[in-house]
Amino acid sequence: MARILVVDDDATVREVVVDYLRAAGHDVREAVDGAGALDEMAAHPSDLVVLDVMMPGIDGLEVCRRLRQASEVPVVLLTALGEEQDRVVGLETGADDYVTKPFSPRELVLRVDSILRRTSGSATSDVPPVLVDGDLVLDRGRRLVTLAGRETPLTARELDLLSFLAAHPGVAFSRDELLRHVWGWSFGDQSTVTVHVRRLREKVEVDPTAPTRLLTVWGVGYRWEASAP
Repeated sequence: MARILVVDDDATVREVVVDYLRAAGHDVREAVDGAGALDEMAAHPSDLVVLDVMMPGIDGLEVCRRLRQASEVPVVLLTALGEEQDRVVGLETGADDYVTKPFSPRELVLRVDSILRRTSGSATSDVPPVLVDGDLVLDRGRRLVTLAGRETPLTARELDLLSFLAAHPGVAFSRDELLRHVWGWSFGDQSTVTVHVRRLREKVEVDPTAPTRLLTVWGVGYRWEASAP
């Protein structure tokens, strides 16, 4: 059971999401707007936030941005079907996943459970608990990454992506394969992978514009280049 905060100004949507998440065994709290969400997280920190993008006052993107300044709590955005730019901006802001409206509540629960499993370290069983690559150390059990001895904060999805690629150095994976292995999706928007790769490069590369670790394989996807012993 996880503590989950559901934030949406639409009472009907909020009720459906809350009911499905509670039926899945989670402890669910609610907020009707961005200000309420920030207050609730300050008073009762949650393990995951389901967050609507379009809300009056403080919108979901700004809430996500402020949450990221204080914690690495996983965030799942609820976006309207036509708001592609909001989805990309949301991922760049630090959201871990998104579901487009109208959506299947059952799919949302599966997405939430997938993130929680990975956050708890119970997924990606073929990845060693600790990975060392040059000056980069990844401790999956502690959800901790250090680079040159300094802690490097990553979101849950960024850490999952890094774990998977670093555990398979030299292997090129397509965006579809990464969606399947890291996100657990059988289909989805490949821009999700692109945005997370860009964000990850900003955190683990000396020069993100000329990466030496997380490389693009043109016509295929991405691969991790292990550091020389």
